[in-house]
Amino acid sequence: MTEPDRERNQGLTYRDAGVDIDAGNRLVELIKPLARSTQRAGADTDLGGFGGLFDLKGAGFRDPVLVSATDGVGTKLKIAIDTGQHATIGIDLVAMCVNDLVVQGAEPLFFLDYFACGKLDVETARAVVAGIAEGCRQAACALIGGETAEMPGMYQPGDYDLAGFAVGAVERGEILPRSDIEVGDVLLGLASSGVHSNGYSLVRRLVKESGLAWDAPAPFEPEASLAAALLAPTRIYVKPILAVIEAVGGTHGAVKALAHITGGGLSENVPRVLPDNVAARVDLSAFACPPVFRWLAETGGVPDAEMLKTFNCGIGMVMVVAKAEADGLVRLLQEWGEAPFVIGEIVPPGGERSEAKGKGDTWAVQYVGALTLGR
Repeated sequence: MTEPDRERNQGLTYRDAGVDIDAGNRLVELIKPLARSTQRAGADTDLGGFGGLFDLKGAGFRDPVLVSATDGVGTKLKIAIDTGQHATIGIDLVAMCVNDLVVQGAEPLFFLDYFACGKLDVETARAVVAGIAEGCRQAACALIGGETAEMPGMYQPGDYDLAGFAVGAVERGEILPRSDIEVGDVLLGLASSGVHSNGYSLVRRLVKESGLAWDAPAPFEPEASLAAALLAPTRIYVKPILAVIEAVGGTHGAVKALAHITGGGLSENVPRVLPDNVAARVDLSAFACPPVFRWLAETGGVPDAEMLKTFNCGIGMVMVVAKAEADGLVRLLQEWGEAPFVIGEIVPPGGERSEAKGKGDTWAVQYVGALTLGR
């Protein structure tokens, strides 16, 4: 009996069409302990329901406003897929979402993920979800659900895609940014861990131009392979930022605004939190870029202006703070293990050295100095 005859006699199954429900069920059982490891006040249900539950009252909120964010990891995924290094890409996924929540003054509460592939590899998916769980623990938010989609014909063998969804909450009167940002306020920069999760289409093009293999020693970090160095996960800033906000009297205190430096770099993300009547002056000589950025810039002859609107260039989060409180905030951040830089100040709009155009006819970011590229 031929194979088609056998299929006709026995009837086709979902597995014959390329979807293995049993594999999906095995994955759910494997990741249940990972999800349980992220439980927090307000979230104490197991995976497996049709929806994830969260109790805002149980989390201690009085008059909360919900804040939501969704994001992916971009083409950084291709490095993980091409090299089989999946352990940290889930941290990136969580970071891209929860860092966007905390800039509103919100505490991340729960997270859901979407994992899509052509054919489910249970071990790969488990490694990815383990990274997601680690990111949730770093952000003190609960992994309460997700979706695994096996879609034959939609993805090449071995490929997968990720999306993340996070919800946080902030008390109604404590939402950031504040409206009282004024000339003289100080810009504090929190260090990034490297490229984070933006600009990887350019990164991958530059790697191709360099002729280096993924397993070659990274020119900017010789003790690691190029792939491992470029897969360094995005930093999650939630715990230190929320601790500092609480320590200085909530969002009525010294912290006026926060900007997560993602795609668009300093040039496009800082203006998003500023009112129309001010600009940001950033002193590029006040901080040194991690060595990876020097390698990227030199490999492709990338000009400073392009670096600043593509990459974070060493600053993953910017805080706008009252000038009188800046020194105290620096000390508090240092106590939480941060290495903050005073990178500039709030100034009137305009200026010859501006690089990024803001709202209307005003220039929102004015750069002075030049990037200090690490060696």
